[in-house]
Amino acid sequence: MLYALLKSLVLMLAISAVYAEEIYRWQDENGKFYFSDKRREGAERLTIKPGYSYHRIQYVYDGDTVKLVDGRKIRLLGINTPEVEGRNKNAEAGGEEAKRWLTHALKGKRVRLVHDSEQKDKYGRTLAHLFTEDGLHLNLELVRLGLAALSIFPPNLRYSDELLRAQTEAEKNSRGIWRRPEYRIKPAPSLRAGNHRGWQRISGRVKKIRTTRKYVYLTLGERVDFRIERANLALFPNPSSYVGKEVEIRGWLNRSKKHFSMLIRHPSSVKML
Repeated sequence: MLYALLKSLVLMLAISAVYAEEIYRWQDENGKFYFSDKRREGAERLTIKPGYSYHRIQYVYDGDTVKLVDGRKIRLLGINTPEVEGRNKNAEAGGEEAKRWLTHALKGKRVRLVHDSEQKDKYGRTLAHLFTEDGLHLNLELVRLGLAALSIFPPNLRYSDELLRAQTEAEKNSRGIWRRPEYRIKPAPSLRAGNHRGWQRISGRVKKIRTTRKYVYLTLGERVDFRIERANLALFPNPSSYVGKEVEIRGWLNRSKKHFSMLIRHPSSVKML
């Protein structure tokens, strides 16, 4: 019994040391088994299954949504890529570029899924970070190349620090969307009914704060504000620290008559200027 346990322990240590590499087993003339990651004559190659499974992609919808062969629709966590032409949606600058890159990156590859606090969104899509068999973090790479912007929805905060560093690098080097004129910063007073749709970058000085039971509103003028849910306030600096500061907010605007408001879910969507 003790020998069997020791043998299992040796095998587990060997597997953990080499991760997904090949493991070989052989037996000496006394019947004792040996294990190694080095091939040798007469050794048996063992099939080692990792603690997760890999999946093949059936279809790439756009830069942040794919379909697995098992039918699951996967929405990549923490990021947003521009839209591609589709039913009830218009193409956005950079959308096809992101889709082409992801399609190429997935060609002939399988992926593993890493989930966060929430496994599905309100549309029934599975939420995940995708990693290829060779270790490429696709969500992160899309951001690093400037093909996607951060879109972090608490409580799904896994890899948020890594994603933010990748976006800072992409923005600093004017990659992808960060060099496109369609995504230049718009001063808050320039917003009109015809130029507020889609993902936006809006700048302005925070004038004041007002609160409701659900939100803290920070106003950038009479017609523009951004709001933070009270449930997420612990992720942010004290809202009063924004007052009097010039900021850039990133996300999607809601319009009510001549007033515009942006819901900010994570501090990565507010940049001090």
